[in-house]
Amino acid sequence: MGIAPERLALCIGLGIALGLVPALGTTTLLCTLAAILFHLNLPAIQLVNYFVYPLQLALLIPFIRAGEWLFGAEPLNLSLELIQRMMKADLWETVISLWSATMRAVMIWLLIAPVVVALVYLVMTPILRKLKLERLTAAS
Repeated sequence: MGIAPERLALCIGLGIALGLVPALGTTTLLCTLAAILFHLNLPAIQLVNYFVYPLQLALLIPFIRAGEWLFGAEPLNLSLELIQRMMKADLWETVISLWSATMRAVMIWLLIAPVVVALVYLVMTPILRKLKLERLTAAS
């Protein structure tokens, strides 16, 4: 589509960073908003977002644990069985506990995300420029 290498690198960086948000169900909306706000290619950023989904799931618990460590919160037992028992015993308290854990995890993500975007941008921009130059050379 003729996307400038810098814009594509930004799509990739933001797609990765936003795709790793430790709040399940938010990444598609966040990537859409980023694409609109920064005038980026929506399909490109969403494609990257969807590719990092397995990594988002893999990093969910580490983000939660890092948030507990940073904020000195008591570790939450995240087994499915315990969460089900907690919900039966006190649904509202369970929602608050899970919400708090998620917000602490998001705070950790907020510290890491700008670094991820910057590193991906710095690494991908020269690679994409080279690929574009090779493509233009091959076409002529």
